[in-house]
Amino acid sequence: MLFTTATFAFVYLPIVLVGFFLCGRRSPVLAAFWLFAASVFFYGYWMPEFTLLLLGSIGANFFIGQRIGGAQGQARRAWLATGIVLNLGALAYFKYANFFIDNLDALLGVDWKIGRVVLPIGISFYTFTQIAYLVDTWQGKVREARPVHYGLFVTYFPHLIAGPVLHHAQMMPQFGDARVYRFDGAHFAAGMAIFCIGLFKKVVLADGIAPYADAVFAPIDTGAHASAAEAWIGALAYTFQLYFDFSGYSDMAIGLSWMFNIRLPFNFDSPYKALSISDFWRRWHISLSTFLRDYLYVPLGGNRKGRIRRYLNLGITMVLGGLWHGASWSFVLWGTLHGVYLMANHAFRAITEALGWRPALDASLAFRAVAWLATFLAVVIAWVFFRAETLPGAMRMLQSMVGRAPADVDAGLLLWNAGLKPAVAIGWCAVLGAAAVLLHNSNHIGTRLLQWMDARPAWRPVLAGAAIAGAVALVIVNTTRSSVSAFIYFNF
Repeated sequence: MLFTTATFAFVYLPIVLVGFFLCGRRSPVLAAFWLFAASVFFYGYWMPEFTLLLLGSIGANFFIGQRIGGAQGQARRAWLATGIVLNLGALAYFKYANFFIDNLDALLGVDWKIGRVVLPIGISFYTFTQIAYLVDTWQGKVREARPVHYGLFVTYFPHLIAGPVLHHAQMMPQFGDARVYRFDGAHFAAGMAIFCIGLFKKVVLADGIAPYADAVFAPIDTGAHASAAEAWIGALAYTFQLYFDFSGYSDMAIGLSWMFNIRLPFNFDSPYKALSISDFWRRWHISLSTFLRDYLYVPLGGNRKGRIRRYLNLGITMVLGGLWHGASWSFVLWGTLHGVYLMANHAFRAITEALGWRPALDASLAFRAVAWLATFLAVVIAWVFFRAETLPGAMRMLQSMVGRAPADVDAGLLLWNAGLKPAVAIGWCAVLGAAAVLLHNSNHIGTRLLQWMDARPAWRPVLAGAAIAGAVALVIVNTTRSSVSAFIYFNF
């Protein structure tokens, strides 16, 4: 069930909202159970065959979390290791079994007739969420004794399919607050507005520019070549499609949560305004970046064991971060490339600080402009590996981008074959680029709207009504299309 469909907007969401606040009048526990059950239904509506896997994962992790909390010494560590192995084992089987067998077949020159493993949607997100819970329990940061609240923490439908990756400590105090279960007009109005902004990002912006990315990448993956102009159009189109698609989903998740008086962490902070790769990763998919830092980079040693070890830890973290996104060598190369970027970024910063140049560089408008452009181009180049279905396709794309396409390539042919015009594509890229770089992001807008609604109760119906009307129009537009596109991060 997609957030952009009529079934979700006109049936599921109203029923769940009304039921949640009606139950909240009688008992917060009953309301929490209602939302937990509704979230399981939301998942089961999409992939009913894996609902038991989700519930089994929740039960096993809650049980192990209780054992960790009640054990001492080595027993605590053993229970933690058991939980991590079980979680990663399940993730490895469902997400990487096909990848392993395919590569083994290629290496040995055989063709094992083994059935394909189907990837359960959302498994990467709910696995990482629960690993974080187990580690936090082992460190003594959390202790959860309420199975309904834990189940809701994992399955909470706005984040279940594509994040953000949640921390137990972020959510449990909210589930335990009786005020959450009482309707709040300010939260509903502001949440509806942010949901509408996210819906606009997805339905109009991301889906609007998607054909231009597909028109270039799809034929290149099958062996075609593109002119330099077409290659850059395709790469930039995907750069903006991915951002507005995923940030649109995150906005919708945050807006939906505000309607339920629940706060989710912001997951994007204008990443294409970044002035370095380090800055980019502080702004892009913030919850995943935080997870990789806290539960992988820091345990590996972080920057505590010397410069060489720091660079090695950065590389390992980013390679595994790339592999988390999917079982493909393209994702491994994407993560590796970002690892190299980060190493170069930290090395450059260390050198300029040692030479005493840093204050002057940071104050220089020209340097900041060059830093922004270099960062953005580096990100665009890496997205080629992220989007391409094949490594040869990615390499052909990059060759075209640097002007190394065959001389007989017909400029504009790929877009023409798809019935698209290069001038329109350039216009899309310019508008979306300006929006991503120059406008306030939805975090800023949402925070201001919530403050405004708190201070001006009379305006709540006006904003809510306008947002509902906008959302209805966007859902109708999406429904009338020949096909409904899923969010890109549903694949990860």
